[in-house]
Amino acid sequence: MIKKEILERWTVEKSEELYGTKNWGAGYFSISSNGEVTLSPFGCKSDVNVSLMDIIDGIRQRGLEMPVLLRIENLLDSQISYINEAFRRAIKELNYKGEYRGVYPIKVNQQQQVIEEVAKFGQRYHHGLEVGSKAELIAALSILKDKEACLICNGYKDEEFIDLGLYAVKMGFQCFFVIEIPGELELILQRSEALGVRPNIGMRIKLSSRAGGHWTESGGDRSIFGLNTAQIIEAMDLLKSRNMLDTLKLLHYHLGSQIPNIRDIRSAVVEAARIYAGLVKEGAPMGYLDLGGGLAVDYDGSNTNFSNSRNYSIDEYCVDIIEIVQSIMNEESISHPNIVTESGRVTVAFYSVLIFNVLDVAKFEITSIPETPPEGSHDLIKSLYYILKTMTLKNIQECYNDALYYRDEIREHFKHGKISLRERSFAETVFWNIISLIAKEKKKMKHSPPDLSDIESAIADIYYCNFSVFQSVPDHWAINQLFPIMPLHRLKEMPERNAVLADITCDCDGKIDSFIDLHDVKHVLRLHVPPEDGEYYLGTFLVGAYQETLGDLHNLFGDTNVVSVRIYPTGGFDFVREIEGDTVADVLTYVEYNPKQMLLDFRETAEQAIRDGKITVEERREIVRAYDNGLRGYTYFEK
Repeated sequence: MIKKEILERWTVEKSEELYGTKNWGAGYFSISSNGEVTLSPFGCKSDVNVSLMDIIDGIRQRGLEMPVLLRIENLLDSQISYINEAFRRAIKELNYKGEYRGVYPIKVNQQQQVIEEVAKFGQRYHHGLEVGSKAELIAALSILKDKEACLICNGYKDEEFIDLGLYAVKMGFQCFFVIEIPGELELILQRSEALGVRPNIGMRIKLSSRAGGHWTESGGDRSIFGLNTAQIIEAMDLLKSRNMLDTLKLLHYHLGSQIPNIRDIRSAVVEAARIYAGLVKEGAPMGYLDLGGGLAVDYDGSNTNFSNSRNYSIDEYCVDIIEIVQSIMNEESISHPNIVTESGRVTVAFYSVLIFNVLDVAKFEITSIPETPPEGSHDLIKSLYYILKTMTLKNIQECYNDALYYRDEIREHFKHGKISLRERSFAETVFWNIISLIAKEKKKMKHSPPDLSDIESAIADIYYCNFSVFQSVPDHWAINQLFPIMPLHRLKEMPERNAVLADITCDCDGKIDSFIDLHDVKHVLRLHVPPEDGEYYLGTFLVGAYQETLGDLHNLFGDTNVVSVRIYPTGGFDFVREIEGDTVADVLTYVEYNPKQMLLDFRETAEQAIRDGKITVEERREIVRAYDNGLRGYTYFEK
């Protein structure tokens, strides 16, 4: 009866608190009154809310299987506008004399659709692109049409890369070569002379400033990229000697990715602004100060300097940058430069949601045990049993330590043949009864012992889900990046089970067991019991940055199906693009197989089985058809 009453009292508001949608959702994601996750692409300006379950219905009607990567065009458009308008407001309020020119780093998400839409939605702001390789430059030049937008060329550059960039300059693009290593400048000058094109040159400086967050090795004195101050001066002297100093127009630095603390950002801007001023005083015309990336996404909604959050707003970020640069330039009597940032993560993170279904659940269930241990039980088993019967809040830590000790001793005795398999099985059951009781009693404690902080994960259910961590959320596996994960429906019901998520790879790392929390990192996710005759859908949010680009072919699971939607102010939506995920044949070609030859070889293998009397001709036909269908099929679980 008590449980029934609890279930009846569960509300949407409790789900919002549990999963933190109001904290990380940025006004885009919320929960409807009927318990479904909804999308609000126009924010507080509109009451338009589209249920993700309605979108899933449309996906299934179109014959696409889970998992699906859902791209929401409106959110990309909105984020580009947000960043640009925030800088515009800061520039206007502070009477700054330069302009803002945002660029999107292609490496953050290289998919053609993404780059096309960044260029389309960014054109009204002259929002450009940043490239770090010849291939990315080729992609950018096929898409970017706005000649006022910046095209920033980072990375190592060979002759073909440089020639292509110089031709872009000749065609009218605002294309900048950023010098990463001293030797690059000489090659750029040689090719410039050969082609008769004066380049736009930038220099990447190694700042002494360091920051927290991801990939911070890209900043600081020991960064593998960029020039130190001595090398900057040498490069300037070389330009002067070639009568090319007028081509030096941009100073660039990169502090890192996902920088959570605004103080680190401020410190870097101060140092970079001083160097910029110094270059102007040396005679360089300059004009552009490129602050690189690092603008963080608040993945957990805590608004702190935790690595998966940030302790500042986008508006604060913009104001601080403009204020610092303006102050230093005014002090040095130097014209205000145009500000460039390479904010990729914030631009595309909200854009994509990974949607997947739960395939099965391995429930943690306590097996009942008798009141006393079986007659003749080993003393170690009796000792373990005694722990279960004598546990209190006061001795809970001691009981935990003793339980681990006796469990391990019993396992060692089993290895030496001193305890039977049946006895070990019974001891394991007693042990897990102890752990379950500890987890239950721990809830009554104001301050639980550190050893018990994650005990819930030890007895959590395992939810087997239709996706690959390595393909769709590789950052979780590689750098323990946290992403908001939650059910997409049934949010008026209380989620009764503690769960960790396992993907369908056969790898022990193919799991998610760290989840966002407002005050800490949780190691279990509260979920509902999946229905026996229906689907249970989960969503992983804010996966638009890096995840598609970094995904690999672990166990030969390929790209998922991709669906793009456009939501209208009326509340309706269209499926604007559908991209079928990789087939088995597709991923096999990536690892150097030839599917046509494989089919021929398998046919021959099947024919040999006929000769050997193993199968009939009719059976061969069915077997070959099954093999061919497998080659053509989706790499993920299909129902």
